[in-house]
Amino acid sequence: MKKTGILLALLALFMNANAQENGEDEWGAWYMYFGMNRISERFSIHSEAQFRYYETTSNFNQLLLRTGLNYHINPNAIATGGYAFIKTDASFEEPTGASDSREHRIFQQFILKNKVWEFLFEHRYRLEQRFLSSKDFLSDPESTNTTTEHRARYRIQMTLPLTDIFFLNFYDELFINLQDELFGQNRLYGALGVQVTENSSVQFGYLRNQFTNAVFDRIQIGVFYNPDLRGILKKKKKDE
Repeated sequence: MKKTGILLALLALFMNANAQENGEDEWGAWYMYFGMNRISERFSIHSEAQFRYYETTSNFNQLLLRTGLNYHINPNAIATGGYAFIKTDASFEEPTGASDSREHRIFQQFILKNKVWEFLFEHRYRLEQRFLSSKDFLSDPESTNTTTEHRARYRIQMTLPLTDIFFLNFYDELFINLQDELFGQNRLYGALGVQVTENSSVQFGYLRNQFTNAVFDRIQIGVFYNPDLRGILKKKKKDE
């Protein structure tokens, strides 16, 4: 019994030390902007910026910038091709920028939408080609490691309108690595949304981000703005 108690104590100590090392026991935050800018009957431009922190207002973790060209097959089906740039500080406790990685990402995705009673469902299928470079400025500042990885993602999202202004949004997204270990991560999300105007909304939510060896809790604040630029572009073309 004494040996069992010692082993359990050592295990708890190890788990606590690991959580302190990677920030698993901290509430982090993601501040996000998403835009779908309609430029024609069939095409729109996706715009996105995310600022991610290990803690709610400090300790930078990641910057993500993403854009893409959407082709609207019909109101319930959208195909997209695009590019993303991601800058990551992988160190929680070390000085900012001690361990730094940058990623150039190409992605292709397909979205299907459907409605069941009052529930609005969205299925998103995404493939990613990831070109990563990383550097440890403390141990070997002159050396840069480069890798290429491929990943598949599937997200099912459900939106439930409560009133003309308020709605609930939930999703679960699974990340599958197409090399090495199959499971990448899983994101479970729930939020309260506010429809500010016809083409803009805000969501206040919680994300449970699960990896193989760690689970992170993240507060999310997302701003969504989907302007229809077709009238502006037609007017500009007419004036020319």
